[in-house]
Amino acid sequence: MEIITCYRDNEIDREMRHLSAHTYNLAITLLARCDTKHLFIPIRSMQYMAIIDHEEFVFIDGERKCWIDIAWQNFKSHDREALDQPVAYQAVYYRENMADIMARLQSEFPVALQTLVNKSKLSGPARILHFPGKD
Repeated sequence: MEIITCYRDNEIDREMRHLSAHTYNLAITLLARCDTKHLFIPIRSMQYMAIIDHEEFVFIDGERKCWIDIAWQNFKSHDREALDQPVAYQAVYYRENMADIMARLQSEFPVALQTLVNKSKLSGPARILHFPGKD
């Protein structure tokens, strides 16, 4: 197994954002199926790599290799009342002028996730969780 070391510059800015339920749920589902506890998602259209773990999603530019440009942290998934509601999180910026990159990540990251799902072979039985209904 190859080890990847990532670095961060000083934090430049931080803002609250929301991630669509579909994108968040898909990322977390893929991560749960991953044995390594880290999921690597190439975003080919941007030449970026997303690395997902249970604490954050980080985005690395292909030109800067191991330096994190943006991290999505502090997901508030438990604040939702339903699984189809968006998830609040904090976007942390480690480089200046990342607004355009952030806007593209918001649209290209879900596409990259779906591409990964389409290529993945799901093995083993699915489990259905039964939740008690409200009376």
